[in-house]
Amino acid sequence: MCLYIENPHLTVASTLALWLALYRSCIYSRTYKIAFCYFKTMLGYLAARRAGLDDPLRFRRAESTRRVLSLQLNVDRDMDRIHGNGVNALDIEVIEGKYMLSGGADGVIVIYDLENVSGKPQYTCEAVRTIGRSSKYVHRFSVETVQWYPYDTGMFVSSSFDKTMKVWDTETLKPAEVFEFESNVYTHHLSPIARKHSLIAVGSQNPKIQLCDLASGSKIHVLQGHRAEVLSVRWSPRYEHILASASADSRVKIWDVRRASGSLLTLDQHNGDKSKAASEAVNTAHNGRVNGLCFTSDGLYLLTSGTDDRMRLWNSATGENTLVNYGKVSNQSRKRRQLAVSQGCSPEFAFVPCGSSVAVYAIHTGELVTMLRGHYNQVDCCEFHPDNQELYSAGKDGNILAWVPVLRAPDVEEESNKDAPRHSSVNPAFQDTWSDED
Repeated sequence: MCLYIENPHLTVASTLALWLALYRSCIYSRTYKIAFCYFKTMLGYLAARRAGLDDPLRFRRAESTRRVLSLQLNVDRDMDRIHGNGVNALDIEVIEGKYMLSGGADGVIVIYDLENVSGKPQYTCEAVRTIGRSSKYVHRFSVETVQWYPYDTGMFVSSSFDKTMKVWDTETLKPAEVFEFESNVYTHHLSPIARKHSLIAVGSQNPKIQLCDLASGSKIHVLQGHRAEVLSVRWSPRYEHILASASADSRVKIWDVRRASGSLLTLDQHNGDKSKAASEAVNTAHNGRVNGLCFTSDGLYLLTSGTDDRMRLWNSATGENTLVNYGKVSNQSRKRRQLAVSQGCSPEFAFVPCGSSVAVYAIHTGELVTMLRGHYNQVDCCEFHPDNQELYSAGKDGNILAWVPVLRAPDVEEESNKDAPRHSSVNPAFQDTWSDED
């Protein structure tokens, strides 16, 4: 279908044949109900697109949604295994969409090239640069967050339990700036849209949020209001001065960094109805540590996750709990969990680490669309690639897995032969003839 968007000369018959194959693949991936709705409306999209009556962006949105709904583990794509322990953080740069950062519990930082240079179906994403244990600049303890500079791949930022945040020169792999703190750093974030400031928000074991200025290389401001360690911070993708923070004190706060009078909002899971809340739960977003925080792509909503095994969706302007029910979302991590949201889809989807799997939810309805299984241990981070509608996940097993859209359905012959007895090509003289009883 992407071929049709890029090549309008592709015949409608060919496009319909491709969509039928994709629809069948969705059936095999157990998302047939939603797939049927999209296949049913596909004829309307094609007719309107061909006649010039419909916005091509609407057609693109439908295809992006179809691709997300058909995500499966790509067994043909491997990632160079560099990390000796778990992987805590991932980030894909938005300039070319080609390079991905990973930060590990061993303190190592790796830059991967996601492009298939070989052109072969089976290939390995190579680690093009590594800040390993042999480097004198490497973090001494676990790297908790990594992030590309939003406007240039020549720089990236990492933060660690060694109480430092380092700004790296990609070319030399040397820190251009090092910020030191009094306690372990859990998280940091640069605004993806800021033009009037170059602030990095930093959350640590200290309840105060530090604002560090890239331009001056100094800490310029402190945000006070939390009562325990700050586990996650995120800048709004809509307003460059709006910041959200999540803490172990069960609270989520919204800040305007231009104001000195404290937070704008403290999110309340009961929407201010104190008659339904215990006194200690007033103005709390969760009944436990809040370690997951992510804005939707348009910045209108905020998604949070806590150790109370709940996930909540908030109106980021009013702070209202939208009361979307996601059910039980397993969360036993005491550190930051990296959530991800889709872009260019309708409806929007959230990718949430859930034990050794990745849960895919429809954000505004709370429906559990599917569970992506492939890891051998707890998943800690997810990163969505908006250009290709691909997902990358990593966790304590040290593996980085790529989840990609299904591009073809299983062949009819393959399906018909699934139940047929398989004839071994091994010489009968060498076959195992032992029975289960023996």
